[in-house]
Amino acid sequence: MNLPFWVRRTHKWIGLVIGVQALLWMLSGVYMTAISLEVIHGDHLAHVSDEPLARSADRIDIAQLALLRPGFEAFKLKTFLGREVYELRSGGKASLVDARSGEVLSPLPREQIIARAKDIYQGEAEIREVTWVTQAPQEVARRPVPMWAVRFDDRASSTLYFSPDTGDLLARRHDLWRWFDFLWMLHIMDYDARTDVNNSLLRVAAGLGLLFALSGAWLVFYSFRRRVRT
Repeated sequence: MNLPFWVRRTHKWIGLVIGVQALLWMLSGVYMTAISLEVIHGDHLAHVSDEPLARSADRIDIAQLALLRPGFEAFKLKTFLGREVYELRSGGKASLVDARSGEVLSPLPREQIIARAKDIYQGEAEIREVTWVTQAPQEVARRPVPMWAVRFDDRASSTLYFSPDTGDLLARRHDLWRWFDFLWMLHIMDYDARTDVNNSLLRVAAGLGLLFALSGAWLVFYSFRRRVRT
């Protein structure tokens, strides 16, 4: 068995794998530093104001609200499409109630979600598609379903995701964000959605790195030894 030959070959191929990953680290790192996080987060796509509301005699008070809609655990007063509403929460669920009549508004219909999207969208593109989402795509995998997805016909394929219960903007997604997410996956070697698989890949990578270092050290030692003999 020609041990030096196989050690060199092993060292070379492991070096190639590590070199490719190192190149991916550098390319993804350049992208992540070149594009600001404000742009990645999509702050330029949609603006949501959360200004405090003035007191109003026309608004039902909390005691009346508790009589009309008993059982809520928390509430918040806000506006939705220029209308004052209470956001009620109970048992992990939320709903909107008209702050003057006590009428339950949730779940919000498609037309109101479209109006909400147009109200906060900062671009000039028209809406291309409105989708009722019951199985979250990868780009919003951690957001609760169901939700509304409103896609705009702009260069970045911008998509705004909304809660059907509260009308809250759940996520802003666009092509720069999608590239960032893909490159971040490469950067941290998150090649599979399953945690156990990723842990196995990281262990393999660590083992290859150790083998690369040991084979390199052996080749250095072997080359010096040959020189001494000659």
